[in-house]
Formats: sequence, C-alpha cells, structure tokens
Amino acid sequence: MVIKQKSGEKHREVIGSGEIVRVRTPRDNEVIGIVEQLLSHAKMYVRCADEKVRNCRIPGRFLRRMWVRPHHVVLVKPWDLEGDKRGDVIYKYSKSQIAWLRNKGFLKELEEF
Repeated sequence: MVIKQKSGEKHREVIGSGEIVRVRTPRDNEVIGIVEQLLSHAKMYVRCADEKVRNCRIPGRFLRRMWVRPHHVVLVKPWDLEGDKRGDVIYKYSKSQIAWLRNKGFLKELEEF
C-alpha cells in the first residue's frame, strides 16, 4: 500500500501491515544504548544494555547523516582500549524499529534502569 501526498511534498510508503522488514541488531561486541546527555557537537553519554555509561562519539563518516538527541535509542560499538568507558555510535533506530526491538526482547536490560 503506497500513500502519495500532494505535489511538492515528499512521498512516503507504508508497507501493508506496518511490519519492519530489516532491523539492525547487535553483532560481535556491539551494544544497544539510550542517549542520556549531549556533551558537544558529536559527543554524548550513552547508557548501554551492559549496565555501563559510556562517553560516545559519532564518527566523521556518520556525522552528516545522523542527528542524535537525548532519549534516542542507538547502537554503540565500544572501543578496543577503554571499552568500558568509551565507544562509537554507529546506528540510530527509528520509532518503528524501537517497537520491533521492544517486542523481540532486545530492550529488556534498558527498561529495568
């Protein structure tokens, strides 16, 4: 089912049941987290699912595409050195993807805090 708006406005697509086809899930040592506080242009504190608060940054290759605000759900890749304290934000989830993650149980650790 495709819904088109008036000319001059952006087109949007709605997939039949509203089900998300692909959602990026954590791989290897990646962790899901919630942005707690913005520090500067591309740095923030993120509360991660492994019960650690990390000082994270958005790498330069993602900087123009990713706008992050407090309470957004993001995917964090901890650094090799100081991995318990620092990391990189590599993905930001949309509202429908967050609902899918919540239904599948990926956000249980974050909702307990």
